[in-house]
Amino acid sequence: MKLQQLRYIWEVAHHELNVSATAQSLFTSQPGISKQIRMLEDELGVEIFARNGKHLTRITPAGEAILKTAGEILHKTESIKHIAQEFKNPDKGSLSIATTHTQARYALPDVIKRFIDRYPEVSLHMHQGTPMQISELAANFEVDFAIATEALELFSDLIMMPCYRWNRTILVPKGHPLAAVSNLRIQDVAMYPIVTYVFGFTGRSKLDEAFLDKGLEPRVVFTATDADVIKTYVRLGLGIGIVAEMAYDPAADSDLVALDAKHLFEPSVTKVGFRRGTYMRKFMYDFVELFAPHLTADLVDKAYECQTKSDLDTLFADIELPMY
Repeated sequence: MKLQQLRYIWEVAHHELNVSATAQSLFTSQPGISKQIRMLEDELGVEIFARNGKHLTRITPAGEAILKTAGEILHKTESIKHIAQEFKNPDKGSLSIATTHTQARYALPDVIKRFIDRYPEVSLHMHQGTPMQISELAANFEVDFAIATEALELFSDLIMMPCYRWNRTILVPKGHPLAAVSNLRIQDVAMYPIVTYVFGFTGRSKLDEAFLDKGLEPRVVFTATDADVIKTYVRLGLGIGIVAEMAYDPAADSDLVALDAKHLFEPSVTKVGFRRGTYMRKFMYDFVELFAPHLTADLVDKAYECQTKSDLDTLFADIELPMY
């Protein structure tokens, strides 16, 4: 068994079983990859991929188990490289983050600027996606950190640490009837069509819970993953917008009225997560602390030692999270 063979099966699995695309990404030949996969399967005595003629069609149950361990082995080899790099040049390397549009657009720019100023030789890569996609990227060691509000708890291999609390604001065009309501109630909001986030995005579950608690069903007429898109459709008169409070810019959005909705909805918590087994370099600790100052290197190490979600909850129980 060769490390190269493990790399090939891992990459093929993550290129939708397309050997040709895998060969292009690895700058090698398609026949060479196919041959090495066959040799590995012959050595192990099981098929990793099911086939229809020359085409790979699916990952076998044995293949699923083998790929999980192969991924861990490949990650360990990367960790060895990172350890060597840490001693050779602690301020040089790469950092990859997966996050949602809201975090990338509103919460992270200042953090990333300060990080790049501090570590100009660290290349930073940002991936945007759904909370589920973000969590999967971190769980598969494809990114170093996942930053999101939803879905991180679905992956038991992720160590999730709370960063800050945030709430929502309701956006309406100037002259809208809700802008004249002095004591806004959830019943008032339910009277109008709503433009907001796709379910599973940016704390959407808290929004739905607020209506459900009052026996109301929100009339959601349009959803998007991007707060800027939501604001565009509010301007078009499609409905009232409910977005993260951080997504409202008084200067850029001066044509909209922001209504305080903190008393209507429970606050959400944005978390940063990384896969158990990740080798944390100094600049990675520093990035986390820049994003959430209470998450010091010592506290991150304590979180790493926690074995269950209950242990993590206990660790952070007495920490007063800032409100964004």
